[in-house]
Amino acid sequence: MTLQEQNKNTVLRFNKEFLEQANLESFHQLVAPDFINRTAPTGTPNDTPGLIKFMEMFNKSFSDITVSIEHQIAEDDFVTTRKVIHATHIGEVMGIAATGKKVAINVIDIVRLRDGKYVEHWGIRDMLSVVNYLKQA
Repeated sequence: MTLQEQNKNTVLRFNKEFLEQANLESFHQLVAPDFINRTAPTGTPNDTPGLIKFMEMFNKSFSDITVSIEHQIAEDDFVTTRKVIHATHIGEVMGIAATGKKVAINVIDIVRLRDGKYVEHWGIRDMLSVVNYLKQA
């Protein structure tokens, strides 16, 4: 298996085991202690504990999380992934009380890996579409 294939598998594991299942043991296996989230939400630390905190907040707002990997491209130590996060809105998010609606969050992630672990992340999330959908009656 090439390094690029190994890195793609690491990204897949992160999405399935941490984002979907909130498995902290997997998180620590897959994320380096010196990890930096280059696009952390405003007011959220951009380090490893900050990513855990962000996911804890996300899990208070959404349940039934599944991640569909649409495309992945790996080059050198980078993996770019286009994915859709499907979830149910169960708690306040951006000032919007729980609606029970099913949402689909389109995401593009770029991850740099070192020795099979996340060391840097850049991401684009289409939360504006989600918020507009949740505001609809």
